[in-house]
Amino acid sequence: VKNAGSLNWPFLTWLFPREYQDKEEVVLWMNTVGPYHNRQETYKYFSLPFCVGSKKSISHYHETLGEALQGVELEFSGLDIKFKDDVMPATYCEIDLDKEKRDAFVYAIKNHYWYQMYIDDLPIWGIVGEADENGEDYYLWTYKKLEIGFNGNRIVDVNLTSEGKVKLVPNTKIQMSYSVKWKKSDVKFEDRFDKYLDPSFFQHRIHWFSIFNSFMMVIFLVGLVSMILMRTLRKDYARYSKEEEMDDMDRDLGDEYGWKQVHGDVFRPSSHPLIFSSLIGSGCQIFAVSLIVIIVAMIEDLYTERGSMLSTAIFVYAATSPVNGYFGGSLYARQGGRRWIKQMFIGAFLIPAMVCGTAFFINFIAIYYHASRAIPFGTMVAVCCICFFVILPLNLVGTILGRNLSGQPNFPCRVNAVPRPIPEKKWFMEPAVIVCLGGILPFGSIFIEMYFIFTSFWAYKIYYVYGFMMLVLVILCIVTVCVTIVCTYFLLNAEDYRWQWTSFLSAASTAIYVYMYSFYYYFFKTKMYGLFQTSFYFGYMAVFSTALGIMCGAIGYMGTSAFVRKIYTNVKID
Repeated sequence: VKNAGSLNWPFLTWLFPREYQDKEEVVLWMNTVGPYHNRQETYKYFSLPFCVGSKKSISHYHETLGEALQGVELEFSGLDIKFKDDVMPATYCEIDLDKEKRDAFVYAIKNHYWYQMYIDDLPIWGIVGEADENGEDYYLWTYKKLEIGFNGNRIVDVNLTSEGKVKLVPNTKIQMSYSVKWKKSDVKFEDRFDKYLDPSFFQHRIHWFSIFNSFMMVIFLVGLVSMILMRTLRKDYARYSKEEEMDDMDRDLGDEYGWKQVHGDVFRPSSHPLIFSSLIGSGCQIFAVSLIVIIVAMIEDLYTERGSMLSTAIFVYAATSPVNGYFGGSLYARQGGRRWIKQMFIGAFLIPAMVCGTAFFINFIAIYYHASRAIPFGTMVAVCCICFFVILPLNLVGTILGRNLSGQPNFPCRVNAVPRPIPEKKWFMEPAVIVCLGGILPFGSIFIEMYFIFTSFWAYKIYYVYGFMMLVLVILCIVTVCVTIVCTYFLLNAEDYRWQWTSFLSAASTAIYVYMYSFYYYFFKTKMYGLFQTSFYFGYMAVFSTALGIMCGAIGYMGTSAFVRKIYTNVKID
């Protein structure tokens, strides 16, 4: 375990925090360099003509799948650093600055390039250089002044000061130097990442107010829905009970209307049941993944390890594949579907195909830019193996369980052989209008949190308030279910029994508003530019929005399905 720390294995150093002996080697890893305003556009540190220290290089490979997918490119700096051993200012290499190298540095300085390093998994950021006020002369920072804090035998703090500003003049030699100062610190090892967090931003009063506002909206909405539906349904039940007491002549002369009239068609299979059941199964799996990952993040500080959040999400997604198969397979069986193997394949690969297709497209652009975000071929093979040898078999198990345990159609009403004609209704009761309006309230309950999530991913913020995220997820689920139940009740009352797709799409339309908000965020809250960053941003925002929409759609459908089953169970049907 002691040697594992020197290899920089995040998992082992998480279980067994790295302890050093006096004068033991401490590795300074150089990660990536890139423009400050384009956080995702990163390149290898030595893609710029920096020079390497004299110490023998240490080979590095990607320890985790999350690191590889996030473009972590650790390379040994060559600097000789020993635990508790101060290093006086010393030159470690020399750059022979020809015109080509100068142009590379000038381009980096013009675009505000920053670089990132790691010491004992603690990130350090530094700026490449700066220009003068007129933008005519450019200067390179040549001196790295490192101050490392230790508590006992562990490193708990690292600070970098860039000094030694040298003008970039072609055909000159630039000496790169460094120094290391060790100092005792009172910071506990488990608290060493606190300095990277931003409580003033994430725990701002606006954040608390938005949570409180959403919570009050939930209470109001749930109360309103409960009151309206209880009063309305009570009147409906009374009217239908009164109709039961009428003779046939009075019933024929009466004015029959309302949701009871479609009892013979309300449990009719949805159109395109194969796609519909696959979407429901995928949505249930995304919800399970979101819930589990947020709980894990609340218990363990995943942000302290490189790529741990992404690695955890991939592992949980693969492990929850039976959820997808169970809900998708059972729904498809209840709707009379016979091509269950095809449904299983579509359900298993719906989300992975969407994510991998987007990543594959963006990968071409990353390769063109020689960016570190380009996913290595071996990593793509590993992801494909996870899909075929983990996700697919587990999905098959879930599908078989779903079809056998809950695949029988046990509807409270018998389905008519001939579909009932759908009467004309007012324009605002059309399914298309209901779908467009259904996502407004769910989006309104989460859009403030979207700002904090976007800022943590697209800017230099570490998201750590997962308790807020859990509350927002619960609020989103309640609001989505309430809205879809109301929409479905109005639709059925208009004697339109096409509620399955309407309930799913009205909840899923939240994704459209989230994606529209991402446009506003891009143009007004960021300074991103260039083809690479634009395609990366809008590509992955489309994936995020689609996944969110599928999850909300599945939640809305499941809640509405329970509501529909409940109201038709309590009505006497001849």
